[in-house]
Amino acid sequence: MSLFIPTYFSPIIQYASIYASNEIIFETQDNYQKQTYRNRCYIYGANGKLSLNVPVKHLNTVGRKKTKDALIENDFPWQDQHFKSLKSAYQCSPYFEFFEEDLLKIFNKKYVYLVDLNIDTYLFVTDALQINQEFLKTDTYELIPKANDYRDFSIAKKGTSITIDSYTQIFDEKYGFIPNLSILDLLFMEGANALTILESVKTINN
Repeated sequence: MSLFIPTYFSPIIQYASIYASNEIIFETQDNYQKQTYRNRCYIYGANGKLSLNVPVKHLNTVGRKKTKDALIENDFPWQDQHFKSLKSAYQCSPYFEFFEEDLLKIFNKKYVYLVDLNIDTYLFVTDALQINQEFLKTDTYELIPKANDYRDFSIAKKGTSITIDSYTQIFDEKYGFIPNLSILDLLFMEGANALTILESVKTINN
């Protein structure tokens, strides 16, 4: 069993661990943290590494907000912006057109809770990679869980890096190879071969 935070089009390191796991559990009972992969992902844009951020409502509530209760701010068209950014970055990639229609379904669906969006991105990716989609959700929070704990992968600034077999990226002639972007970068560039790249990933704790 492996425990993960449901994140937005998760980074490659998370999907490498998901692919290597027999059973997936999503942590939904922890306290929501800002500036994590819960509401952002990084892609390879024309000017280098580009962050796509899902706006989250910050309500004046007593106590801390759990991950499962985080609400999306839909007062402006963030979904249109994200899809346009992805299409601009990857429309010339080898595999974007194969996944465009299914990807668009996510950006046309109206979400209330961030966790529902993130789980839909998980289902999209696991279906595209043809790997096991089944998962459980936590009912309670455990500081030291019995499962393999990969919750720190949600922390964008954590001192964990990866070694990975390099693959061709859309703008790598301008800015070089950028590791551990969103799984979408790997999927759009490598298609089914993405699984071979995921098998090559090794984590490094700094």
